[in-house]
Amino acid sequence: MIEAKGLTKHYGAKHAVEQLSFTVRPGAVTGFLGPNGSGKSTTMRMIMGLDTPTAGDATIHGQHFHDLRWPLREVGALLEAKAIHPGRSARAHLTMLAQTNHIPGSRVETLIDMVGLTDVASKRAGKFSLGMGQRLGIAAALLGDPETLLFDEPVNGLDPDGIRWVRNLLKGLAKEGRTVFVSSHLMSEMALTADEVVIIGKGKLISQISIDELLAQSSESFVRVRSPQGPALKQALEQMGAVVVVEDDGSLSVRGANEVAIGELAASIPVVLHELAPQTASLEEAFMLLTEDSIEYHGSQAPDSKGVSS
Repeated sequence: MIEAKGLTKHYGAKHAVEQLSFTVRPGAVTGFLGPNGSGKSTTMRMIMGLDTPTAGDATIHGQHFHDLRWPLREVGALLEAKAIHPGRSARAHLTMLAQTNHIPGSRVETLIDMVGLTDVASKRAGKFSLGMGQRLGIAAALLGDPETLLFDEPVNGLDPDGIRWVRNLLKGLAKEGRTVFVSSHLMSEMALTADEVVIIGKGKLISQISIDELLAQSSESFVRVRSPQGPALKQALEQMGAVVVVEDDGSLSVRGANEVAIGELAASIPVVLHELAPQTASLEEAFMLLTEDSIEYHGSQAPDSKGVSS
């Protein structure tokens, strides 16, 4: 389990992380989400003891990282894919880590095969692509068979097959009862991978919530209803407090009432229903609604042809 309590990090006048508290529990994949510059990488570095908090605390199973007797056996982390000596081969890099942590050499070969680097294991890591570097970093994180794992953008540079492999790996590790904490900008991937999310903005906690709860409570979620007696149903729904919008095709978009309540109301009037379909917001939509006030770097729309001089 990872616990952050009042975690704070200032760089002069810059407040990178401010009074951040959350818990990452075992047996689940916890996504770590936030806009660029929100403090995600800084937080992970403080958990791993690479940055010293200005205030607050971060512990792993109740201990600070630097107090762990065999850190690599208890915590695995991929924070920077290219944090590898470029002159070493993938095998030499993993062997060095294994020898300094009393891990058998057979584990090195097992991990090389597992992450798909068998054919390039003897090549210098400095020549690796970003995706190959990610695979080597994942192997290093798993080398000590740790109970706690942190991954910062682990699918960067991977092709679709590699992304699916990482997704299944993370979910499998969580099913084994491990603590898995992963940051990503790929909302569609987080929706498929994470059980819950910690969302931050401008270094502060916005929400810690399960994926299902986040999507269910989003204002972008609604129920689409079709009925030949639409006006009567609309009036009844509004009387019960729902917000109803009549769409161009005549269907009703209903917010503030779920499909069960709508179905029971329709039966009591009664009116005929041709469609009763919950429409759930995407994780990206829910995330954008929660973080729209925390985005530091906004892009502008590209100018149209009228604004471009020849």
